[in-house]
Amino acid sequence: MTFKAEQLGGSGTELASLLRDLRKRAGLSGDRLAARCNMSQSKVSRIENGRTRPSLVDVEQILRALDAPPGLVAEVSALARMANTEWRNLRELRRKGLGTRRAELKSLEASSTQMRYFLLSMVTGLLATPEYVRAFVLTEQAVRWPVVSPLALAEQMDRLASLSYLPNVQIGVIPVGAPTPRTPLSTFTIYDVALVTIETTAGNLVLRDGRDVQAYLTEFAGYEEHALVGEDLRARLAEWSAACRA
Repeated sequence: MTFKAEQLGGSGTELASLLRDLRKRAGLSGDRLAARCNMSQSKVSRIENGRTRPSLVDVEQILRALDAPPGLVAEVSALARMANTEWRNLRELRRKGLGTRRAELKSLEASSTQMRYFLLSMVTGLLATPEYVRAFVLTEQAVRWPVVSPLALAEQMDRLASLSYLPNVQIGVIPVGAPTPRTPLSTFTIYDVALVTIETTAGNLVLRDGRDVQAYLTEFAGYEEHALVGEDLRARLAEWSAACRA
């Protein structure tokens, strides 16, 4: 299903209102619907009042409990998909300023216990505080792409090698020619199992639905299996760093 960018993330209120109306039309109380869905009554209330963003699984459970016809299921599911997907236009991000973007990232990092970064074309400057677990998987292109002078690039490689010793950080690099289960298309970051941010040239896509997040967790794990880590990684970084200094 295709959505216009401006539709994404903006249908939460409409979805909440529609679910509430469907329950009332079915003649069910919040308690009875909650029992049919194996949810708490308070969760149903929060969903219907727009205080909790329901996942697609939540919405499907509610629609089954209401015996909704297929056409209505498709309509409401489309709204749920839009509510759990947000598009952040790059022009808008620039207009708000880098400070706002940094604050958003800081908040995401502070609320996460595990972050996974897949870096396709360059090394990012994102750093979390020491108590958080971080996993970085980079391609060789990201490590060796000459966005700076050879000496500065060598220093960046040395920095990666140094960070790889930290107990709460795992860095892996997929060398050119290594087989991967998929062809990487975009840089992405996974925050716990809560959301994924995907970077594109025009802006950022934010996915919150659990099945979307799981798909990226699976993709990340596939890349991780083919990455150099530990001493193998540091030996390769040392080789590339020496080549830059030469």
